[in-house]
Amino acid sequence: MEQLPTSPGERPEEPDASPQQSYTATATINEQGVVTEWSEGATRLLGYVPSEVVGLPADRLLADAADDAARRIAPDQERWSGKVALRHRDGRRLEPGLLAHRWTSSGGTAKWFVVSAVPGGPATPAGEPKELKEWAFSQCPCFLAIFDAELRLVRANEGMERTLSLTEAEMHGLRLPEIAPDPVSDETERRMRLVLETGEAQYVDAFIRPTAAGSAHGWAASLAPLRDADGRVRAVCLAAHDRTGAGEGVREHLHLPNDVAAHIGTTLDSARTAQELVDVAVPRLADFAVVDLLEPLPRGDEPAPGPGAGPVTVCRTAVRSVLEGGPESRVAVGETTVYPPLSPPAACLAAGRGAVYGAGDPAVARWADQDAGTAWIGEYGTHSMMVVPMRAGSTTLGVALFGRQLHREPFQPEDLWLAEELGQRAAAGIHSAGRQPREHTTTMTLQRSLLPHTLPEQAALEIASRYLPAGTEAGVGGDWFDVIPLSGARVALVVGDVVGHGMRAAATMGRLRTAVRTLADVDLPPDELLTHLDDLIIHLSADEGEQDPGGEAAGGIGTTCLYVVYDPVTRRCTLARAGHPPPAVVSPEGSVYLIDVPAGPPLGLGGLPFETAEAELPEGSIIALYTDGLLQARDRDIDDALDGMLAALYRPASTLDTVCDRVLTALLTHPPEDDVALLVARTRALHADQVVVWDLSPDPSVVGQARRYTTDQLMAWGLEEASFVTELLVSELVTNAIRYGQPPIQLRLIHQNSTLICEVSDSSSTAPHMRRARTFDEGGRGLLLVAQLAQRWGTRPAPIGKTIWAEQSLVGF
Repeated sequence: MEQLPTSPGERPEEPDASPQQSYTATATINEQGVVTEWSEGATRLLGYVPSEVVGLPADRLLADAADDAARRIAPDQERWSGKVALRHRDGRRLEPGLLAHRWTSSGGTAKWFVVSAVPGGPATPAGEPKELKEWAFSQCPCFLAIFDAELRLVRANEGMERTLSLTEAEMHGLRLPEIAPDPVSDETERRMRLVLETGEAQYVDAFIRPTAAGSAHGWAASLAPLRDADGRVRAVCLAAHDRTGAGEGVREHLHLPNDVAAHIGTTLDSARTAQELVDVAVPRLADFAVVDLLEPLPRGDEPAPGPGAGPVTVCRTAVRSVLEGGPESRVAVGETTVYPPLSPPAACLAAGRGAVYGAGDPAVARWADQDAGTAWIGEYGTHSMMVVPMRAGSTTLGVALFGRQLHREPFQPEDLWLAEELGQRAAAGIHSAGRQPREHTTTMTLQRSLLPHTLPEQAALEIASRYLPAGTEAGVGGDWFDVIPLSGARVALVVGDVVGHGMRAAATMGRLRTAVRTLADVDLPPDELLTHLDDLIIHLSADEGEQDPGGEAAGGIGTTCLYVVYDPVTRRCTLARAGHPPPAVVSPEGSVYLIDVPAGPPLGLGGLPFETAEAELPEGSIIALYTDGLLQARDRDIDDALDGMLAALYRPASTLDTVCDRVLTALLTHPPEDDVALLVARTRALHADQVVVWDLSPDPSVVGQARRYTTDQLMAWGLEEASFVTELLVSELVTNAIRYGQPPIQLRLIHQNSTLICEVSDSSSTAPHMRRARTFDEGGRGLLLVAQLAQRWGTRPAPIGKTIWAEQSLVGF
């Protein structure tokens, strides 16, 4: 049984403990108890680097073999915390506090995410509060928490402990998403980062619900900067309280943002998003609402500050009123208007924050004097107004105005907070609408440049392909395919799927495609090729993780890949897969099936083996390689989609392009939610009259006999004009095998359309290499001559020995 290393002398160099590095140790353990992920913080805690731990049972880290930590966890338990005795790499016994969360994927696969704050991490800031302040903090009915400049918890009061059922000690040193993994935690942490960067308070319309709390609970959180004596922001205070006991109006407002999340920003149309905002606001929040976007609308990726206090030109983009036809708006949708200086909308844009006004407010009266278009304020009994900026990050896009008429109570500060939330949601959608088409186009351009523009010429397979990018807002993914001619008339087919979407996925796909081509040129068997690719992804992930610790899964971890090599001489294919769907085959007799290939783990996990399978493919067989986006239809499960694909492949078709179109038509009833790559090939065969093989004795005199065999065969093929060059190639390769190789020795000629291939095999695994012969050297020029005469040449390893091959083009003969 493989043991973890414990010798201090073998201990790898640990990373420096710089203030910017993570102080959290994290690891992921699958349902079988095997470690699948290991962070830099975990290395700092226990001394083991990922290559020493990933792929091994987690219980080998326990200090006491009899201490079965898994027995302490109930089968239905979603979270566990406590101390566990662990063994450091240098043999020390440690008892760190651990917090473990069970994560279950949509496919039903579960894993445990384990976190621990590494000793030596961030400490509580100096200067403990006075006793009275400590009482106020710890006993406050709201729950309070303080996060340092790295957004790690340093203080939590009793309310926070009760709400999350965790003690302050168990949460200390962890980030909020590590304490309570949840999308709301991610959003709250993003807002906390804004507090640190801008020094301005932020509000969150939802906060983590306490244990066993129902959906009726509404939580509001405020995030405030904590400054030192010099005014620098040193930490963030999170304060939240339950709003469930408030009145009906408050409850409605608290739930409103959750309701509108699915109704604002549903498309990449700016006007549609603006209209969705006013549709949501009227009549639940206001009786009248308009959205005016700046003219021209900022569309750059760089932050764009709001306009100054002078006149502001805007375009009326959306209107909604409880009155039919929206008579309050004197400006039609699509027309421009100018807000005068110091008017409430202009002041809102200049200040970058919203405000509530009454009809008798001096600012409103001054606006009415300057702009005749404000007559609606008096005509329709509007007595209360709000103006809020439409801001996406640091970019100001426009202003939203809301009005209430006489039968409703005036706007309250709570209403302003809600209007700003709605405005931010809409602004984010409008900003994305301007930015995403460019990002999508850039990513598509990159992806198309990395995928094969034309399929290479080869005679072993007839090939057709299709590629469809994702049709959702997630963006283009990292699916790819390739066709790679190999030595001996063989051809490699590869299909892969990089996790994620967007620019990073496309760039990772390009790197992996290049790596596969490089490894294929070395003629590695499929299982060895995937092993090298697995190592490469581990290194890429480590490099990118150091450069961008907060980024998404980098380097392609989780990538799936299927690699197939077809030999038209033996009419067999050799293949291996790394977590990818198996290929489908339609035999010439009409049977359709999936090739039984061991699944293998996705790439990037490390330390796990890949297995090669072989299958016979008679001439005329169709083999289909595809990515899982083809089977992820909205209206059917994966088994039904697989049956549909096999049925479409089974139907006879005159061309492979027709086969591809039938498969896509049968399975894709909607724009695909993930990229789809489909590669379909029909096998061809090299018959006995195209391949000839001779067994040669290891005697130098056999070289002349090999040349005669070659000349006779070329005459039989009608290739007399190629005899001179081919004889030289055969002579050099056979001589090299006799002199440096080991018997048995074999010569093979392959005539394939306009290509002639000469191969010499022997049982020695020593690879030849060219060298520069000196003037009076009698040897050393053979391979140099081969390289000059052949179109391409190389060495192919075999289970026993090797094959040296040289390929000539017959064009012109």
